[in-house]
Amino acid sequence: MDAELAEMIEDNLPLVKHIVFQVAVHFPRHVDRDELARAGALGLVEAARRYDEERGVPFERFAAQRIRGAILDAVRAADWAPRSVRNLARKLESAEQRLATELGRVPNKEEMSEALGMSQSELNRLQDRMFRSVVLALEHETADDVEKDLTLVDVLVDESSIEPSAELETRELHGYLRDAISLLPERHRLVVVGYFLEGRTSQELADFLGVTESRISQLRSESLLMLQEGIEAQYLGDSPDPCEVTGRVARRKATYAKGISEASDFADRMEQINLIESDAPAIVGLR
Repeated sequence: MDAELAEMIEDNLPLVKHIVFQVAVHFPRHVDRDELARAGALGLVEAARRYDEERGVPFERFAAQRIRGAILDAVRAADWAPRSVRNLARKLESAEQRLATELGRVPNKEEMSEALGMSQSELNRLQDRMFRSVVLALEHETADDVEKDLTLVDVLVDESSIEPSAELETRELHGYLRDAISLLPERHRLVVVGYFLEGRTSQELADFLGVTESRISQLRSESLLMLQEGIEAQYLGDSPDPCEVTGRVARRKATYAKGISEASDFADRMEQINLIESDAPAIVGLR
């Protein structure tokens, strides 16, 4: 590209922005204005290469036609929706803007359907067709008040798969939970396994252990508190040594937390997938 051609393109770059501003108002909001500008810039380059000064047409006028044509071609190439849907979309957007101007607020569906002379169900079907016709690139920026640079690829979630880091965290937590349950006092362990993992009722467990239902409820509450404190201690990283703790309750908690930390290593926790196996053979009699 010679210097004269490059200078002609550079001098007329503002023309691209001006035409993009003109034509963008006729396109839906989801159309990327930066994409329009890129297409317009390519149109400007083509215009500079094809321009013939001897024809007596000012370059700005010649380039404007090429830029506008390049933008329209790019939009048509990227749009897979039928023209009828686009016409309906323009009709709907025009009516919405007119009502917003008249009412001083965004019109509701009832007002929109009345202005368009259609029922609300017909309006819903129209909007559904419009929404299905919108195609966004994964690089499309989303509006987020916290993270300003988020794109669709950042916020879209594949519900069928789990992030590796989340999978590791879940396995580690389940590993701690397995160890914590296995280290509970026998009656507490029987209640947790029977009630939460095998679906036994409080009455069944009470009959089996020879206690009242209120005692089962008490054992369940005590177990949950022990599990919570024991597992939380694994993440705090500053669990006290049982030998350095004074007080029977504090020593019992510290011993329990230490037992969980030493029950298995990280590799073992990663290998086991199931939450916990029913390791309470005494409950077999309830089956």
